[in-house]
Amino acid sequence: MHEFNYHKAGSVADAAAMLSKHPEARPLAGGQTLIAAMKLRLASPSDLVDLSGVKELSAIRVDGGGVTIGAMATHAAVATSKDVMKAIPALARLAGSIGDRMVRNMGTLGGSVANNDPAADYPAAVVGLGATIQTNKRKIGAEEFFKGMFETALQAGEIITSISFPVPKRAGYMKFKNPASRYAIVGVFVAETAGGTRVAVTGAGPGVFRVTEMEKALASKFSADAVAKIKVAAAGLNSDMHASAEYRAHLVTVMAKRAVEQALAV
Repeated sequence: MHEFNYHKAGSVADAAAMLSKHPEARPLAGGQTLIAAMKLRLASPSDLVDLSGVKELSAIRVDGGGVTIGAMATHAAVATSKDVMKAIPALARLAGSIGDRMVRNMGTLGGSVANNDPAADYPAAVVGLGATIQTNKRKIGAEEFFKGMFETALQAGEIITSISFPVPKRAGYMKFKNPASRYAIVGVFVAETAGGTRVAVTGAGPGVFRVTEMEKALASKFSADAVAKIKVAAAGLNSDMHASAEYRAHLVTVMAKRAVEQALAV
């Protein structure tokens, strides 16, 4: 690990000022990815700005037909929140499926979304529910936020403060997980929302994506049978030691069916 300076922010404004002062600085949320990358010398920030002291970033609240979750809310907090479980049970189940107990108690919603790992679970929920990312500077829609593998619309010094998820009529999330890391080899989030039916896939490609053919089929008939015969092309999907692109394409259909079944069972 390379040498770095450590700062603990007392507020979002404080953190933003530190990041502005140190161009090579990185904000530190749960540290589940960043610290590991630093140990491997894959990341070498000059400074770390710890957000754990900014208490307002951990709030979870339900208001106006939506659930707003602070960026520093841990996966465990989302998974066990009675408000989340009541309003969007699929989101609570998703959070509860991330990593192991230690990861869930340290990792954060904002850190996961900002990192945009192609196999992360939260991007599927953000896109699947049509969420809005609030930063210290602006609001960013889900469709505009994720740009590619480990790439987002966040600008230098911009900090995610919360994410607002509209409450859907029903939703489900299922994933085929890596048995060691529990990252999604393929994960599918299906939601019937006020703005239409949405199907978001994570793990299969270089970033989260929607399957419009499945969305159209589910808009006509929200049932597992509606997506059972819809195939996703393997071209452009990930292929590695865990699964080929062809197998991932097959899993998208399987996980979509199971996600719909879960949504209907609630």
